Amino acid sequence: MTTIGIIGAGHIGSQIARKAVQLGYDVVIGNSRGPETLTELVAELGPRARAATAAGAAQAADFAVVTIPLKNYSQLPAEELAGKIVIDTINYYWERDGHIEVLDKGEATTSGLVQEHLSASKVAKGFNHIPAGDITTAGLPAGSENRRALATASNHQEAIALVIGLYDDFGFDTVDIGPLAESWRVERDRPAYVVRQNAAELESNLARAPRLI
Repeated sequence: MTTIGIIGAGHIGSQIARKAVQLGYDVVIGNSRGPETLTELVAELGPRARAATAAGAAQAADFAVVTIPLKNYSQLPAEELAGKIVIDTINYYWERDGHIEVLDKGEATTSGLVQEHLSASKVAKGFNHIPAGDITTAGLPAGSENRRALATASNHQEAIALVIGLYDDFGFDTVDIGPLAESWRVERDRPAYVVRQNAAELESNLARAPRLI
């Protein structure tokens, strides 16, 4: 069975873990405060889940989900994530993360920064533009009318394919934005951010997104 390593146990990470174990994935979840702080969550998740350090979750992963504050992205365990697909859910909140000039000027993307740090991994954007609660409640079977769609972006087709499959498992259609350089289209405060949209609506929102906000 596929093991998902989840680094970050906040709202998004916890919800992805809940849906993943429900679907039969194994989950190893870690955070910056240590596995002992995850006892309650792991007990809720059941036998398919266990707690670890961030490095331990990365090492155990067949693929990983990183869902931490952007200001901490350089602490992600690059060696343990080398060669693996990494789904990046991170958003830029300058109020929390401090101003990052290349993002403020539109010269980089959040996932691009993560990919630079994880240079031996295959980073894909995912799950960054959906409210956490909707991850476990808003999915529908494939082919359902008006099925919700989520976007992804990556420089690696293998990573895009994995996200498409995972989204489908979770109950969502996918719109492929293209390379990470285009992932700003689904970042904070753009039209596609945290709104319910089907694939056609998502494509329209991505197309009309402003580069700078």
